[in-house]
Amino acid sequence: MSLIARAPALAPFQIRSFRFQWPADLLASWAFEMETVILGWFVLVSTGSVLALAVFGSLQFLGTLISPLFGMAGDRIGNRNVLLLMRTAYLILASCLAVLFLIGLAAPVPVFVLATIMGLVRPSDITMRNLLVGETMPADYLMRAMGVSRTTADSARIVGALSGAALVAALGSGLAYVAVCGVYAVCLALTLGVGLRRVRILGEGEVTPSALGALRQGFAYVWSTPVVRAVMLLAFLVNFAAYPLTGSLLAYVAKDIYRMDQTGLGWLIACFAGGALTGSILVSLYGAHIRPARTMIVCALVWLLLNLVFSWLTTPLPGEIVLFGSGLFQSFCMIPMSVILLRVTNPALRGCVMGVRMLAVYGMPLGLLLSGPLVEWGGFTATGTLYSVVGVVFTLAIAWWWRADLWNRSAPVNVR
Repeated sequence: MSLIARAPALAPFQIRSFRFQWPADLLASWAFEMETVILGWFVLVSTGSVLALAVFGSLQFLGTLISPLFGMAGDRIGNRNVLLLMRTAYLILASCLAVLFLIGLAAPVPVFVLATIMGLVRPSDITMRNLLVGETMPADYLMRAMGVSRTTADSARIVGALSGAALVAALGSGLAYVAVCGVYAVCLALTLGVGLRRVRILGEGEVTPSALGALRQGFAYVWSTPVVRAVMLLAFLVNFAAYPLTGSLLAYVAKDIYRMDQTGLGWLIACFAGGALTGSILVSLYGAHIRPARTMIVCALVWLLLNLVFSWLTTPLPGEIVLFGSGLFQSFCMIPMSVILLRVTNPALRGCVMGVRMLAVYGMPLGLLLSGPLVEWGGFTATGTLYSVVGVVFTLAIAWWWRADLWNRSAPVNVR
């Protein structure tokens, strides 16, 4: 605790709930990434189709369509309780996959079915994490807490990707999935300690009369609040145009462009995640000096331009360097985006609005589904160029249309 008191970046750990939440989130993210590597490589090898890989990747985000319901459930029965139910579901589904691999019945069809069920639940995990941070963290810790919280996902892409690939190579998919189940079990145990002491927030006791009414009110609030609407559109855009190139399509890049195995894929994922982790640490250290909206826009543009460069590279080392840069600027875009929403949203509608925010993630499966046939038809370079140019053009359009709300130094969303 004395170390926490001396290090500003560690200040959020003074909150008891966060000391449980951070390792629980870390283990959940590790397990997510391990599963992504194990199953993504299995699908690509067993089907030999980049389209099947893109469909599999898109299934991981199917639950974005119902994410507002998770937010509303958190408003009613508690975000911690919803998160416990979700992480219990992860453990059950991972156990089913482990059994399939161990008895030799793993095939694309059952893997796709279980991935679909997982995809209904897993996308809302980030929403529930952010809501728990927002309700348990004092306002002056919020930017640092979001930066530290983001390190769970970023570090997991390094550890999870490399360990997932290494476990499959050393033990086979069945025993690798047994390890995934163990990680989920520890994560669930830690989640039991989350959210026991809370910082009460103004308006928290306001409850809408029905789930449908809350959903309608949340969408109306997003549409009628210019800053929130702009952030939602930008979130959809980067999920559609930026994430597919450094997400599931990395398996295609590793296998068909760089001629690497699953270990090479793990290193590509780890390079992007290493940049993202570095960015998250920098935000946690220097978040008090960041103007959130301006930082979000500039770093979104740099991220998209780096993706453009990556789409033209054909050798691993330069690609890994550019991936590191993409990950770095991705963090400086996405963390301020979450902070803006937590700051400006009415606390009574925060769960629903953050659930609506997760709908923006649906841009990623849409981008993946479109990228599959585009890559098969025109190649990865043409697809990456198209996505990056579209992303840059529309980011500039959003920044120009809402310039008074997002770019003005005196705007509330740019307060340090």
